[in-house]
Amino acid sequence: MRRVFAILAVLSALLTLSAARVISKEANEDPTKAALVKIAGEGLVESHAFEYLTQLSDDVGARVTGSPQSRKAVEWSLGKMRAIGLENVRAEKFQIWRGWTRGTAQAEVTDPIHRRLNVDAMGWTGSTPAAGAEGELIAANVFNLDQESKDPAKFTGKIILMVVKGEPKKDQDGLLIFAQFGEFVKLAAKNGAVAIFGGQGGFKSEGMNLTHTGILGFSADFNIPVLSLTTEDQSQLERFLDSGKKVHVGLNVHNTFSDGPVESANAVGEIRGREHPEEILVVGAHLDSWDLSEGATDNGMGSVSVLSAAEAILRSGQRPRRTIRFVLFNGEEQGLLGSYAYVKQHQSEMPNHLGDLVLDEGQGPVKEFQLGGRYDLTGDFQEFVDSLANIRSIRVSDKVEFGTDTGPFIVAGLPGINMNQDSPEYKYTHHSAADALEEVKPDVLAQDATLMAMTAFWIADRPERFAKPWPANKTAAMLRAQHQFEFLRATGLWPFGDQGAEENNEKPPLSE
Repeated sequence: MRRVFAILAVLSALLTLSAARVISKEANEDPTKAALVKIAGEGLVESHAFEYLTQLSDDVGARVTGSPQSRKAVEWSLGKMRAIGLENVRAEKFQIWRGWTRGTAQAEVTDPIHRRLNVDAMGWTGSTPAAGAEGELIAANVFNLDQESKDPAKFTGKIILMVVKGEPKKDQDGLLIFAQFGEFVKLAAKNGAVAIFGGQGGFKSEGMNLTHTGILGFSADFNIPVLSLTTEDQSQLERFLDSGKKVHVGLNVHNTFSDGPVESANAVGEIRGREHPEEILVVGAHLDSWDLSEGATDNGMGSVSVLSAAEAILRSGQRPRRTIRFVLFNGEEQGLLGSYAYVKQHQSEMPNHLGDLVLDEGQGPVKEFQLGGRYDLTGDFQEFVDSLANIRSIRVSDKVEFGTDTGPFIVAGLPGINMNQDSPEYKYTHHSAADALEEVKPDVLAQDATLMAMTAFWIADRPERFAKPWPANKTAAMLRAQHQFEFLRATGLWPFGDQGAEENNEKPPLSE
């Protein structure tokens, strides 16, 4: 083990020297670049990121929002922030609408053959009667939910298998289908369906006999069992139905809900700015996870990157012009609840925010900075990224990513910057039993955390302010141009009314 870490240290040192060669040419003239060299050295050579991830995975474990383990994770995070030396460390509390605890889930085909099915309940979904339930299996096409919903009586007493047939309709992207599927589940439950198979809405995972849990709506729960089925089992059930066979299934599912709202919290700490402490950049990731494994890739990787980024900056001895606020959000998996709570709680400060920087795309190296629709910032950002070319080649785009804690900041008119990663294995670990420490490479984690630290410092230390909030009409027009309107309206997250419906004179360029 010592030899492994020695090799990693040498590799990290080489990367640091490579970064230094690129940046230090102008370091004497540019104090920010000189600071970045020091931060790179602290982050790459002396990283504690994998040590922190091991503690989070083994000492805390899975962290479902509102659970005792989630509260333990917040306390662990606050302790780390204090030990690192952050200022104003605190828990910022908020409530979620209802708590949920996973119980047991069993299912089996009883006809035309008899075999056990591999299933796990989706989050915030219901239970069967105590003795279990059974029913005939029928299919429903996720691309045609409007037609499937015209005769909801056909669901009574049936178990629904969600399938994907044909092509999606125009503008029917994944986020919109997610919103439509939640409404379909409510309709099926209202009309007496026994259960639903297809927690991903009928979209198959990559196999390996893994289930993948998750939420079915933002701040939404369902009183019907909805189960994730492995691709292998799903495919066999589809073959049975396609061949005209009658399929019967038995199942027994038990989950529990809280009687009312439960408390959660974001963990917050700061490096105060030396010249403009009132101006704030948020650097964040979500601390909560699902519960089939340890939550190491989603999003322990991001959480410890935030802590390690803060540590690298502090150990470098460099203090930025503006405040960097490090936030570990809770409730991301239930609909960005912690980041929305943050924006609401800090509403009076939002005009002084520069944006937020988030890592939440699995276990791979950073490959792209997505600036959340802020096409006005891509030029300056590209110049910064070009200075990192000897560390890694990274793209810059104005793409909007609304599937993580960038979303609430984007709606507030700020750049929600997503550090998109090259994570091909994420298709296996995402919300599954494979989301474990063994899937994270220590050197990749250290590099990602260091890039986060350098990017945060560069944004916060620039002589001129990086960004100011856009007015609502401009933000609305951008979100429509980036094809986010239908999804945000369907999930109740569109706050702009009819704004942005007409094209502005200044047309934003769309990301490829």
